[in-house]
Amino acid sequence: MDLLIEQLTTFSEKPIQLLDTTIPLSAYVPLDLSNDNEVLKGMDVTQPKECQDYIDAVLEQNNGKVAYGGYLENRDLYADKQSFNGHGNEPRNVHLGIDYWCKAGTKVITPLDGVLHSFKNNPDKGDYGPTIILEHCLGGVEFYTLYGHLSLESLEGLTLGKQFFAGSTLGTLGTPDINVNYAPHLHFQIIKDIEGYYGDYPGVCSLSKLDFYKKNCPDPNLLLKIGS
Repeated sequence: MDLLIEQLTTFSEKPIQLLDTTIPLSAYVPLDLSNDNEVLKGMDVTQPKECQDYIDAVLEQNNGKVAYGGYLENRDLYADKQSFNGHGNEPRNVHLGIDYWCKAGTKVITPLDGVLHSFKNNPDKGDYGPTIILEHCLGGVEFYTLYGHLSLESLEGLTLGKQFFAGSTLGTLGTPDINVNYAPHLHFQIIKDIEGYYGDYPGVCSLSKLDFYKKNCPDPNLLLKIGS
């Protein structure tokens, strides 16, 4: 077994919450934003309000407060973003993390001990907006976790190397104008090799590069175990 996958899998037997821990796990509802979801046909999920209306409907139907999912989903969510589809390149539409859709301002909780590797506001349409990357070491294995679509306030007072402890507040979810043109949510991604990136890392890839990114960005639910 891959050493990182082994460490992620065995770190905790219990689920680990990334959002305000006063929200019970029973209020987490799976969400399918893939191209295979027939319900989305005819919807323009690239528009934050239309996407939010669909998420709200799913939550209401299931008495939920957080909608989650998306690892390796092939999505139309990025169809209007030039940086994902421009210059005649192969479209990037395979999602490499898990999204947790919840109200703007919701607290984001650090899942395990780590130090601040980098942070940046990525303000281009379709990007992460305010982003934090933590560096971790489990059983001698180093890796990174990325938190995208945060509020601007989440970046205030940060210094490289700052220690974060499991269960501490990392930041809060941003609004669509800040996170940049998405319904409020957290993008959470695990990264084996950060490849020299700073405050950023691809969260969506093309099909032709999926083999590499699937190995470099393992399923976050190996660690979190939400809904598993």
